[in-house]
Amino acid sequence: MGTVVQARGVHKSYRNGTEVAALRGVDLDVARGEMLAVVGASGSGKTTLLNCLSGLETIDAGSVRVDGVELAALDDDERTDHRARHMGFVFQAFNLLPVLTAVENVELPLLNLGWRPRDARAVAASMLDRVGLGARAQHHPRQLSGGEQQRVAVARALVHAPAVIWADEPTGNLDSASTSEVMGLLVDLAAAGHTVVFITHDLGLARTATRSIEVRDGEIVVSGARTMST
Repeated sequence: MGTVVQARGVHKSYRNGTEVAALRGVDLDVARGEMLAVVGASGSGKTTLLNCLSGLETIDAGSVRVDGVELAALDDDERTDHRARHMGFVFQAFNLLPVLTAVENVELPLLNLGWRPRDARAVAASMLDRVGLGARAQHHPRQLSGGEQQRVAVARALVHAPAVIWADEPTGNLDSASTSEVMGLLVDLAAAGHTVVFITHDLGLARTATRSIEVRDGEIVVSGARTMST
């Protein structure tokens, strides 16, 4: 199976007059094909952990490797390129471009990687079919429900076959029915061999993962196996 994310001794502090330690020597391995839930109270460091593991933020000390590449060895442009090629992101606020249709939003990562427009459109349309939105491909975000918008965001995150998908509170803006739809989709993706790491404050959602960890005061304090279920 192999390890797709490896963190060793990760430290991260923020300085704004005083120094606040957000991560305190975190060690973590994420296996390829694993669905990992990261839980913790507000301010515990879970979002900082995701940002540091994905290279959205630089670390103060330690090591983070994603898909075999040490992020600290890359400059800003190289980290951006590595994220574009090897990672996908799903955010609580969807972050879809309102002037683009669903299929145009999904194809955007491929176009940014230099794909031919015709090929990018075909793959994006296929990915929307995969998340159950093939019939909504030409709709703009304002014409879609919250759950549908988030499924478009998942399709966009997945379209370039990344090594890992990072999801920060992916159901935070959704009602219970849409939450069930989106989490069911993420579970299905993990069951198909995709690596998914998601943040949630909901312990019920964390139980859908194959494994969960708790972040408290910048440290991982609990790590346990879960049985994948919907």
